[in-house]
Amino acid sequence: MSHPLRRLHMMRIEVFLDEAAAAVALRNEVVRGLTSSPKALSPTWLYDERGCELYDDITRLNEYYPFRAERSILAAHAKDVISASEPNVLVELGSGTSEKTRFLLDAMPMPATYVPFDVAESTLRDAAEALMNEYPGLDVHGIVGDFGHDIVHIPREGRRLIALLGSTIGNFTPDERAQMLRTVRETMNPGDAFLLGTDLQKDRGRLVAAYDDSLGVTAAFNLNVLVRLNRDLGANFDVERFRHRAVYDEAHNWIEMQLVSLFDQRVRVDGLDLEVGFTEGEVLRTEISAKFTPSAVNHELAAADMRVTDRWTDDAGDFLLTIAEVA
Repeated sequence: MSHPLRRLHMMRIEVFLDEAAAAVALRNEVVRGLTSSPKALSPTWLYDERGCELYDDITRLNEYYPFRAERSILAAHAKDVISASEPNVLVELGSGTSEKTRFLLDAMPMPATYVPFDVAESTLRDAAEALMNEYPGLDVHGIVGDFGHDIVHIPREGRRLIALLGSTIGNFTPDERAQMLRTVRETMNPGDAFLLGTDLQKDRGRLVAAYDDSLGVTAAFNLNVLVRLNRDLGANFDVERFRHRAVYDEAHNWIEMQLVSLFDQRVRVDGLDLEVGFTEGEVLRTEISAKFTPSAVNHELAAADMRVTDRWTDDAGDFLLTIAEVA
């Protein structure tokens, strides 16, 4: 009899947000965002291929503590997470390069299934192929999609651990977070568990530095969205006429990433037959990153009909991992 781990791998990638659908979504978002007051774009559009590369560089910066803090929790407690949930399927929302995923896969018995969910198809495929080479007995069922529409396509078979790491939940406004958590809850079967990573509130100086590093990598990441609009929509943004800025909004307990117009200027977006004006000092918001307390996390999960069963922080208390189940 052959060893069960020697069976052939299976990799299946379903694309619900293909290039055509993404192009329509981008067009709609840019029209809405550039004609609103104040101007704003979804952080989704930061993550084209170049944006994903730059974000990967950000995670290695000295100032960017969230990645290291969450990684240290997973290194110390992945076995506890897996013991608490006993999954044979790991679903990761916003999987990216799947680097931290390996701690959870290391703790899972094989054979198992990994379901990466991400907006960037090329990044998802590269990560999936790397993991299949590293983990005998791992099947991959990837989903290329958008949080707002495509979570419903996640396969429901098996006993699942659904992970949303990296404080991705903080990129949503409170109403959007509530909807996101309800959507996750609606996909959960009895016995499934939800693993949520959240950045905790702390000194504003450390927060701002994490999003405005001394090497300018985060600035390049933020400004890259203008490069993308030039390429994909025929815009004529002059990147040199905008400056990256990170500010902490204490009223909302979130960091804002902004692009600030350095001059009075007009920008043409040929692909949309749109022209918009920017005044000197005007802000285009590209991302928010909310910061939490443990009690706030409990409250938001409870509002989505989930019950917290355990939680872990890093040694410095910078970051929180919370596991919850259906209430």
